[in-house]
Amino acid sequence: MSEREQLKKIILELSYEKRLVKLASGRESDFYFDGKQTTLHAEGGFLTGKLFYEAIRDVEGVQAVGGITLGADPIATATSIAAHLDGKSLHAFIIRKEPKGHGTGQWLEGRKNLPAGTRVIIVEDVVTTGGSSMKAVRRAEEEGLKVLGIVTLVDREEGGRENIEAEGFWLRTIFTKSELVGN
Repeated sequence: MSEREQLKKIILELSYEKRLVKLASGRESDFYFDGKQTTLHAEGGFLTGKLFYEAIRDVEGVQAVGGITLGADPIATATSIAAHLDGKSLHAFIIRKEPKGHGTGQWLEGRKNLPAGTRVIIVEDVVTTGGSSMKAVRRAEEEGLKVLGIVTLVDREEGGRENIEAEGFWLRTIFTKSELVGN
């Protein structure tokens, strides 16, 4: 079984649920992908890191990967480690939902690895409308980073790609909903 097929199996076993939920976008859905169940699983996290790294290995000049806590945290770390194992330096960072309430009051963790102009890719566990991805893009840009694009573990195929591309960014997916469970 390929690494991609193994990751798909883990996602379907641990992250996919057929039930009524309210999404971060505010929409209701009859299915849910809880990406953290896969990305925090030992093998799932390892495979996620490898496949995310493979998805961006050809991106010219990328220096770091990160996104909004909590979904992006294990993905960014696993991708950074996968790159390191391949001999590449690719730092991870985390964007807080609110600035730190003490100390430096910073929005970004991993800041010392990210001088102004650092070329980054935003990572996500699930994209629905692209709203969370674009929040991450805006925050990263406000912090002086140069966002190159976005990669997600699962694209729910509910307008996220179109909204992200309309903002001038590309979206690469490890899986789409259709690839995982059909239409």
